[in-house]
Amino acid sequence: MAEATKTTKQVADLPEAIFAVTMQNHELLKLAYEAYLANGRPNLAKTLRRGEVSGGGKKPWKQKGTGRARFGSSRNPIWRKGGVVFGPLGIENYSKTISTSAKRVALRQALTLAAQAGAIIVIDDIQPTGKTKDMVALLAKHEVANHKHVVVAVEHKTPELVRASRNIQNLIVSQATYLNVYNILNADKLLIAKSALNAINTWLGGDK
Repeated sequence: MAEATKTTKQVADLPEAIFAVTMQNHELLKLAYEAYLANGRPNLAKTLRRGEVSGGGKKPWKQKGTGRARFGSSRNPIWRKGGVVFGPLGIENYSKTISTSAKRVALRQALTLAAQAGAIIVIDDIQPTGKTKDMVALLAKHEVANHKHVVVAVEHKTPELVRASRNIQNLIVSQATYLNVYNILNADKLLIAKSALNAINTWLGGDK
């Protein structure tokens, strides 16, 4: 019962237009999640076509009289160490694009799921000092230090905040308007500063 009271207190000040929307399109939420992963996918796979394989300049054997099939080059794709047919070239585009309005709908749905799960905690604005111990103390104060995935949303991501948080494992500090569906859904706890909450409210149309 005490936990339920605590959760109610955490989400009581959240605008319903953003944190309590009706979940109508789960496919859109899935698309936004996959788009984030696809847009961050490095294009590292590269195979060699027939014209890029080294060697093969000399005909393996003469055209006739050997009893074997005729071949002109060891670069042939059916030969071992020959060229690769239809393999990746390193220029493929794996990115996915969704409209701005659709992305905002997905963000509202993700924030709603986080609120329903009691994962959102509204905190006072952070006074950055650049010291890691101060950020650790903040996490301990809100009892989230032991969680595997913690996201802290702030209005502005300053160099001091980056320096204070970069050595803390499993902690992501994000500017409010840079929040994404992937980090929200994967976060065990989402700490939102009061000024960041106002920025999110303006960004996602909570005042409309």
